[in-house]
Amino acid sequence: MEISDVIKELRELNELVPKPFRLPSKNEVAEAENNLGVKFSEDYERYLLGASDVIYGTIEPAVVTAHSGYLNLVEVADRAWNEMEVPRNLLPICEDNGDYYCLNEKGEVVFWSHDGTTDEKWNSLADWIKEVWIEGN
Repeated sequence: MEISDVIKELRELNELVPKPFRLPSKNEVAEAENNLGVKFSEDYERYLLGASDVIYGTIEPAVVTAHSGYLNLVEVADRAWNEMEVPRNLLPICEDNGDYYCLNEKGEVVFWSHDGTTDEKWNSLADWIKEVWIEGN
């Protein structure tokens, strides 16, 4: 599964909402990287710039645009790292009832549970988007 394929599919599934998010600028993505002290993978950056404004189903991935409230990536990561004790080598990209879907250094998405470690993981961001976000709704 390629990230460009799932971005296209997400764009087609995007739900109309009264106040939709907007896509971030490259500067906003770079600012989020700087604030978090991490370098985003190419696929995650492509997702942020190409589909992070998509609203579909109940999955709500974090975003990097201003005024995004509880979905702000920097705030999501800060809560996960400092309050929930998610390891710093994991980048929380989506919070789910105190659990987190996180990107690791290999570009895999891993599930971190507040109940303890799990073996749930997806080989890529594209696989996670397809299997969990798109097919899971």
